[in-house]
Parts: sequence; C-alpha cells; structure tokens
Amino acid sequence: MESKFTPSLFEGRIYEFWEKKGLFTAQIDKKKKPFSIILPPPNANGSLHLGHAMFTYEDILIRFHKMMGYETLWLLGLDHAGFETQYVFEKHLKKLGKSRFDYKREELFQMILDYVNENKKNIKGQLRRLGFALDWSREKFTMDPAIVKIVHGTFKKLFEKGLVYRANRLINYCTYCGTSLSDLEAENVDREGLLYFINFPIKTGGTIQIATTRPETILGDVAVMVNPKDKRYQSLIGKTVVLPVSKREVPIIADEYVDMKFGTGAVKVTPNHDFNDFEIAKKHNLSYPPIINFAGRIQNTNSPYDGLKVTSAREKILLDLKELGLFVKEDKHQMVIKTCYKCSRVLEPLPKEQWFIKIKPLADAAKKLIKEKKTVIFPKRFEKQLIRILDNFIDWNISRQVVWGIRIPAYYCKNFKFPYVPQGKQISNFKLNQNNGWFVSAEKPEKCLICGACDFVQDEDTFDTWFSSAQWPFATLQTESKEFSDYFYPTSVMETGHDIMRAWVARMMMIGDFATGKQPFNTVFLHGMVRDGKGQKMSKSKGNVIDPILLMDKYGTDALRAALIFGTKEGGDVSLSEEKVKGMRNFANKIWNVGRFIELNSSVILNSFQDLQKIPKQVRNDKEAQEIIKQLQKEAKELKKRYMINMKKYRFSQALNDLHEFIWHRLADYYVEQLKDELKNGNMSALDTVKSVYLENIKMLHPFMPYVTEAVGQVFYGKETSLLQIGL
Repeated sequence: MESKFTPSLFEGRIYEFWEKKGLFTAQIDKKKKPFSIILPPPNANGSLHLGHAMFTYEDILIRFHKMMGYETLWLLGLDHAGFETQYVFEKHLKKLGKSRFDYKREELFQMILDYVNENKKNIKGQLRRLGFALDWSREKFTMDPAIVKIVHGTFKKLFEKGLVYRANRLINYCTYCGTSLSDLEAENVDREGLLYFINFPIKTGGTIQIATTRPETILGDVAVMVNPKDKRYQSLIGKTVVLPVSKREVPIIADEYVDMKFGTGAVKVTPNHDFNDFEIAKKHNLSYPPIINFAGRIQNTNSPYDGLKVTSAREKILLDLKELGLFVKEDKHQMVIKTCYKCSRVLEPLPKEQWFIKIKPLADAAKKLIKEKKTVIFPKRFEKQLIRILDNFIDWNISRQVVWGIRIPAYYCKNFKFPYVPQGKQISNFKLNQNNGWFVSAEKPEKCLICGACDFVQDEDTFDTWFSSAQWPFATLQTESKEFSDYFYPTSVMETGHDIMRAWVARMMMIGDFATGKQPFNTVFLHGMVRDGKGQKMSKSKGNVIDPILLMDKYGTDALRAALIFGTKEGGDVSLSEEKVKGMRNFANKIWNVGRFIELNSSVILNSFQDLQKIPKQVRNDKEAQEIIKQLQKEAKELKKRYMINMKKYRFSQALNDLHEFIWHRLADYYVEQLKDELKNGNMSALDTVKSVYLENIKMLHPFMPYVTEAVGQVFYGKETSLLQIGL
C-alpha cells in the first residue's frame, strides 16, 4: 500500500472498475429479493449542487442492500424541467441579444433540446464523480418518446375518469416569464407595502371610504363591499357608487367575508385580479372584463391608462385621485405577496382557461396508502405533515405557456357549439360540454373525435413539469419490459428532501396510485437541507455557497459524502463546513493507515517463515493479549449488531458515527496500540483478529465511503474483487 491515500489516484480507476464489472446493472433474478430506487431526476439545465450530493443517502441504501444479497436497481434519470430550463436558456439568449420571441416554436424547442443534451454529459460526469452506483444502462429522460407516451396516456385516463377538466379561472401568472404557475410555484413573500385610503363618490351624494393595496384595479371593480353587521354602512347597502377615474357605476353590496377591522371596513371588489374577489363576484353574480393583460399592461378601460404597465398606471391613478380630491392618505402596511420563484417578480392573478386536475379523490386515495402502511414515512414525524398536505391540496393547474415541455394532447373541435349533441357514431358520453369542445387523445388523432370532420387544433400549452415527474417511478419502469417493471415495482424507497413533499412526493403518490393501482414506493425517506457551518441557508448573495466539486477536488469524494451524513439527525438539516469535510478526510486517512499497518505486519510475519504451513497460530501464550483479543472480538460483534439495526431503521448517521468511533478510537487508538508488540512479534491470533475486525468494518463502511474502502479491499481481497461482491 502507498504511504498515504490520495483520492485522485484511486477514484476514477475504481469507478471504471465498477462499471466494467457491471456491478450497477440490474437484472431480474427471481432467487433474490428486489430492491429499487428511482433517482429523483436532476434538472438537465445546469450543474449539480450540494443538494444533489444528498443522493448519497440513496447510494448508501443501494450498496447496503446489494451487499445484503438483494438484486438492486438504482435507475438514473434526468428532468427536462420545462419552465426552469426555458428560463435558464432565455438568460443565455439575452446575453446574445436575443429573446424567445425571435424564434418559431419548433426552432426554439430544438435549440433548448441541443442545449440540454450537451449539458447532460456534465451532470452524468458529476454523478459518477460522487461514486453513485447508478444503472447506466437504463438512463431515462422525461422527454424520451416512450416516457411522453405514458404521460399522455395518464392524462387521457384522468380525463376519461372526469378527474381532468378545463376551466376559466384565476391563475398566478408571471408577466415577465410569460406563463402561469401553480400555487406551489408561487412564493409568498412578506413585504412592507402601502395601504391607500380613497373616497368613492356615492351617486346620491356623499362618499364611502375604502382601503386598498392596489388602486390601479379600480378600473376593474364590480362593487364596493361591506359587512352586513357593520352599523356604519347598513344604510348604504344597495346604493350605487361612481368609481373614481373610470366613472363606471357599481353597487354597494354586503358580505360577511369583509373584516370590519381592516382599513375602513369597506373594500373594493375586483374579480379578475384577486382570488378572493373572484369567488365573491361569482356568489353575487357580478362581472367585468379583465383590465390587466398577460403582458402586465392595462387594457379594456377605454381610458388614458390603457397600455400602461401596472406600476405606471398605479402612479398615474394616484396622481389623478389627488387632483380629484378623492385621495385621503396612505399608511405603511405589512403584506404577503406572491412572487415568481424564478424571476422573483410579483405575480398577477389573471383569468385564463387552463387544464386542472381534480385533487380530492386522488388525495383521499394517497392518504389511505399512508394510513394502511402501504407507504411508510421516515422519519415518522413527517407523516402527519404529509397527510396535512394532502388535506389542503387545491385543484392542480397543469397548463404552462412555455415551448420547452411535453405538449398537452388536448384538441379543440372548431365545429363545437354549446350545448353539443353528438350524432352518428361519434362520442356519446358528453362530458365534452363541460370542456367546451375539447377532447383528449394520447396519439395525434386523424380526425376530430367530436364532429369527425373539422380541422381541429391542439392546445398550445405544455404540461407542468411536476405532472410528468409525478409519474416518474412507474413511467421509467414501464419503458422497460413488463417483467422488469413487475419485478421492481412498486419501488422500495423514495428518498428526497422534505422541502418537496408537497411539490413531488404527494403528487407521485396520488398519480402513481391512480395510474397503476399500487403505491409507487413502499417507503419514503426524507432528508433535510444543506446549510453552511453556521446553520444558515446557502445563497449566492450571502457568499456562503459551497461547490461540491471543489470540495471533492481538495479532500476527496468520500470526505464530502461522509461529512453530509456524519452527525446529521435523520430528516434534519445538514450543517456543512469545510472543516467538517476536512475532518472526514482525516478519517479516510486513518482508515488507510490502519490497513497499511496491518498489511505491513502481515508481510513481516509471512516473510519470517519459509513454509506457510508451519506458521504458529499463536507465537506467545500471553493471557493479557488473549483477553484483549476476546474483548476486541466481542466489541466488534456488538458493533455489527447495532450497525445492522441502524441501517434497517434508516439511522444512517448513527451507523456512521459508531463506525467512526470504533475504527478511530477503539480499533486504532486502543486495540492496535495494546496489541502492537504482539503483532510485531508474530502473534498470528492477534493479527488474524485485528485484520478480520478491520475488514468487517471496512465492509460496513463501504456504503458511506466507497472509494477508500474499495481501495483497501482490493489490497486484501484482490484487485478483481469488489466489496459489493463479497457482501456483509
């Protein structure tokens, strides 16, 4: 063995060795129990970050179960990440002085595809660098034709079951990115804004003072609303208000929704630009066209404000209100606004026809999986949180106005008129009236499925990326053979961050159960976020972002992997500092040095005897040495017992902590020191015991630190043998 362990000299060679031997390639072996994990697909638009390094948990699970004799599958996949990837690509175009509007749909799509395909190489290289035991023979991509076909089929099945519907309702819309977002993609941000107090003239005389955070939406108001119990305004209910600046007349209505303590107790109602107002207006049968368009400009008012950006319109309206003597005051006001999670701009609530998934039946079925223990959640404290997420899920808007994505297989009949009465052999089950002439076909239809004659058109929108991702466990396996899918599905474990329970885990459970009739995974294991050494969230603005590649270059992959797990409570956030990684590098060196000491002493003893058959098992009959040896054997046996329990109960940090404590402080610092003279003097009993215990620990440590342990293993077991083959 070399005098020290230099990771860069071993890592590339060892990973190549694993791949050449096909150790990561899954097969159907009915004699073995299957164990499968589907890799949460990284976005194919950038480099891996420390969050992706947390896939180490999955690698630990795969390697452990492989060493326990299971047939393991860790299936590799990458996500097209529709909106996110297009956003990243548009930033690239901007540097070139271009924008998405300079290209036709097909041309822009192909450009992004080329960009993604080039970027995939980088990501896959980084996954290898981290030592991940992925099955490279079964790489999947969410835009693979076979995956897209399954995604289309699931949408069609949902449509046929009445669980997908098309509706014109308010959605969160980013006027900069040009797409709608689901409620999960809208980030709630606390900000100090302004509350404006404005007098609205009453037609019969006098005024009613309202308080609003958005004076520009006066242009789209349909009413002024008060609480029916508010004695201040009871005499005004039913009267007519003349809207400032627009001069339209609207009623004063009463609804218990109004908080009498907010502002003046009187509020304006703008149904097309406020989610609560949208429901209120439906209840009171009030409507008016939207006054903000999808470019974030004023429209439909026939006033000087048309064409102005929202912020400019607000400034002009406030000036005009002051000139009219209707502006009263403005107060600072703490408020929560919804912003785009990519560009951080304020989202506009805008009315738009979109496809929605009816969630409640799916959520109820997913909750049943949890309650019946068909899917078990680790750590257990997240179980109630996941059930609460399913209880609070609202219908899911899955339409996105981006080019890069899986286009929705929905088509519109140009001959459709409401109500539609089917004729001849055309579709007779007419939920179609509910969808205003839209039909769904997994394959591009040759003729209109409603009238059979017209030149139908396909929806321009693409699916929300999470819709295809929600199908990932079964969609990936179904693109293999049926026998392969049946063997590995349901998958064994879904390991991911607890921050995407709502965005992904809950959705996988709902869609997976619906599409296959089975839970998509038997166990969910959730990890925390990676934070800096002070426990702060990493961000570029704070300057505390740590590049995993730089850490691996400096200290080795094993050191980074172990630092992520060591001392980390299951499901808890990881505090990672360079010092912690350095400490794990020192541990890797200690492992190597103990192995080198054993190897050197083995060579000394073997060289001392010409005939190997004559080597005595015990050179000296030292009772004290024998007691130490027995103590070592006993302690090692108890360690392995604890290790197996911890690994099976997902207590990986405890398993690693125990190994660290034993190898460094018990085996190296105590037992080797106590037996050093025995080893040097040729006590084979002592050497055999120390060597046996050391190698057993190396095998147990392998799932955590695969490179240094494999390098040591090849010294003692042979260069063509892997610890994955030897097992535990």
